[in-house]
Amino acid sequence: MQRRSKQWHRTSSSRSAPRRSPPAPYKATEQLAQLAQAALDEAGLAHGAVETCSTPRRMILSVAQLAEATEALELKAKGPAAKIAFDADGKPTKAAAGFARGKGIEPSQLVVEADENGVDYVYALVSKPSVPAAQLLPGILQGLVKGLSWPRSQRWGSGHDTFSRPVRWLVALLGEQVVPVEFAGLTAGRTTYGHRFLAPQPVEVACADEFFSKFEQMKVIPSAADRAASIRAQIKAVEEQTGLVADTPQGTFDEVVNLVEWPTVIVAHFDEEFLDVPPEIITDAMLEHQRYFPLYRKDGSLDNAFIVTGNGDPACTDTIRDGNERVVRARLEDAAFFVREDRRQPLEAYVEGLKEVVFQEKLGSVYSKTERIRTIAQAVCTGAGIGGADEEDALRAAWLCKADLITGAVVEFTSLQGVMGGHYARFSGETAAVAQAVTE
Repeated sequence: MQRRSKQWHRTSSSRSAPRRSPPAPYKATEQLAQLAQAALDEAGLAHGAVETCSTPRRMILSVAQLAEATEALELKAKGPAAKIAFDADGKPTKAAAGFARGKGIEPSQLVVEADENGVDYVYALVSKPSVPAAQLLPGILQGLVKGLSWPRSQRWGSGHDTFSRPVRWLVALLGEQVVPVEFAGLTAGRTTYGHRFLAPQPVEVACADEFFSKFEQMKVIPSAADRAASIRAQIKAVEEQTGLVADTPQGTFDEVVNLVEWPTVIVAHFDEEFLDVPPEIITDAMLEHQRYFPLYRKDGSLDNAFIVTGNGDPACTDTIRDGNERVVRARLEDAAFFVREDRRQPLEAYVEGLKEVVFQEKLGSVYSKTERIRTIAQAVCTGAGIGGADEEDALRAAWLCKADLITGAVVEFTSLQGVMGGHYARFSGETAAVAQAVTE
């Protein structure tokens, strides 16, 4: 945490990929802001805006206009009715003594006043002294970190504190003063670190005023929104240079934003021979498995170029490109193999194998479910007066709609169930209507 002039800090829709929930860092920063707001309010520390940001290696909390101390307060606490607090002789009863003790005063210091209904009650006048922010912050900040909730967390090292990842360093500053927060066996200081590869050396932060000014030399963009804007701008430049259009589904894009601290967009390619593979399996391999962005031609067809978002040294672009091209080639070779093997027999040949796939323990196999779907399709056709070729297509689609579940491609790329079935239906000579129905 660091303070700058009374602030402190701590350190398109997709064509094929399903939309994901926001990644954990976004949720964690939201939690951190909410917890900080509540903790400061409860402590009585006046403050301005509470802001958070994060990168893959750091979480930052900034609070504007943080008060140097809490206000000194004179509190008036209402106690029991006077007739209960004092006996007939005017001496304090156990009720009065207990109330006074709870407020840290003597019974003789209690005062009697009438409430709005004219009933006499005893009151305790308690002075709450001002407490410096520097005295309160260590406990507050430790509570914030411990209060974060993660989908998965564990203990790191020999301590008992849990976190989603190993904690490497802590920075906490209030103006020029270090706030000695302790967590995960570490004590906060003023030393932070830059980008893991581009600026790994330690950086000393003299005061909170200069905290954010350090990030440029550290080769870190702390704001997810700024990283997203940088990636978008670089992708737009690629589109203008190549005449291609990038597919950047929001879920995958958000993940990529949180995988990099200093993003560099790189255009890579795979062999054109892989364009014979159904495009959905290529884009699934890129988006879901590798977090690459496919590029499409103006006519909507997939190009063999794709976008990699690097987090390394821009001077090593060729090395980064080559490495990612090797990775995607291995993925696509696997995909091409699965498709080639799956097409050795027609889609209908896979239906029998569904008898070995359990749908639900009490509902039988997927084969049984397929039979029920076909029965329902027959009933719908009869009830709606559908006959002829349309009825045949409906029954055929019902029979084939689950067949691709046991194909190699769908076992490897599970989100493409139905999509691959549609392709295999066309390869098997089924009508366009049947193939479309299987896809959907």
